[in-house]
Amino acid sequence: MKRLTPLQAIVIGGAIGGLGDIVFAIGMAIARGDTAVHLLQIVASGALGQAAFEGGMRTAALGLALHFLLSFGWAALFVLAARTLPALLRRPLVSAIGYGVLVLLAMRLVVLPLSAFPFPSGLTPSWPLLLDLLSHMFLFALPIVLAARRVRLR
Repeated sequence: MKRLTPLQAIVIGGAIGGLGDIVFAIGMAIARGDTAVHLLQIVASGALGQAAFEGGMRTAALGLALHFLLSFGWAALFVLAARTLPALLRRPLVSAIGYGVLVLLAMRLVVLPLSAFPFPSGLTPSWPLLLDLLSHMFLFALPIVLAARRVRLR
C-alpha cells in the first residue's frame, strides 16, 4: 500500500469526502424538487447571507469552492489529530462515525450560527437530519479517516 504525506492525505481525503458529501446534498435537493444551483447558493449563503440567492452561477460556484475549502479544513484537522492520537486510526469505522457526528454538530451548532446563513440550523429530529448524519459519517468522514491511515509515520 502506497504511503501518503500528510498533505496528500488532506487533499485526497478532503476531495473524496467533499465530493461524496456534496453529491449526496445535491441528490437530496433534487429529490425534494430543488436544483443543484440553489443548493450551492445555500452553501454560499453562509458567507453572503440572503444575497447569495441573487448571484446566479457565480454564487453557486462560490458555494462549491467554500464547501471544498471546509472539506479540506476538516480533513486537515483529522490528519493532524491522528498524528497526535494514533488510536484514531486503529478502528477507522468507529473514528469515521465519531468524526462525522463531530463535524455535523460543529457545523450546525457553531459554524452556521456564527455565519451569515439565513436559515435555522438546529438539530430537530427528522429523516433529513438522520440522512445528513449518515452522509457525514460514511460519505464525508470515512474517506478522510482512510486517507489519514495511509500517512507515513515520521
